[in-house]
Amino acid sequence: MTNYLLERPHTLISLTYFAKRYESAKSSISEDLSIIKRTFKARGIGILETIPGAAGGARFIPSIDEQEARSFIAQMTEKLSEKDRLLPGGYVYLSDLLGRPDVLRQVGRVIARQYLDKQIDAVMTVATKGVPIAQSVSNYLNVPFVILRRDSKITEGSTVSVNYVSGSSERIEKMELSKRSLKRGSHVLVVDDFMKGGGTVNGMKSMIEEFESELVGITVFAEAAFEGHRMIDDYTSLLKVDKVNTLNKTIEVSAGNYLERVFGENEPANTK
Repeated sequence: MTNYLLERPHTLISLTYFAKRYESAKSSISEDLSIIKRTFKARGIGILETIPGAAGGARFIPSIDEQEARSFIAQMTEKLSEKDRLLPGGYVYLSDLLGRPDVLRQVGRVIARQYLDKQIDAVMTVATKGVPIAQSVSNYLNVPFVILRRDSKITEGSTVSVNYVSGSSERIEKMELSKRSLKRGSHVLVVDDFMKGGGTVNGMKSMIEEFESELVGITVFAEAAFEGHRMIDDYTSLLKVDKVNTLNKTIEVSAGNYLERVFGENEPANTK
């Protein structure tokens, strides 16, 4: 049952189904669910909701506790501070981290944790590096993810396009989304890998408005310190690149505002 629940987050599963599947009495199933519920809570895995009544059952809501979230962000801070990650133009190389299943699983859990009590119908990102993040988050929230593209694909069918201003280069860019990808009136969570001036994220915000939908939140894996006017001011970041020195190829990275926004201004837990 534990494995079945873990693979189907945010899905209500009836006691009758479990009783038939495992050929057990409902009373035995209820006792087992109580044990699973305590274990999930003790280990910070998530919340197991048990709903009484004929239409009730059990629903697993993935989460992550504060200590594990702090430990993960501390590990990523150390990884992003490596000298060989600095690319021309002050960009930071992330592809190796965001290609690792273990990292993506934790990124998905961490971001999904922030939106436990929010209604989300879709996770949105822009091709290409934000795609694995969106896929992981959507898996933990059990909702579809949609991908905006900067060029037309015939396989997408009819599309909606918006123009936006790149926050870092101040160039006019375009992004498109298939009309079939997002239902009108959806509640949308925007995620991305890296944010500088916020132009790309602001473009996604405009696309959500075109679909007459609602922006629930914005979370990025990492943000860069930005001296100009950032186009987005209400967002969450897991990591922050504070300073880049292209001469000696050093990167200074710290935790973003995620821990403060999700867990409050508590003293950091011991992550050693």
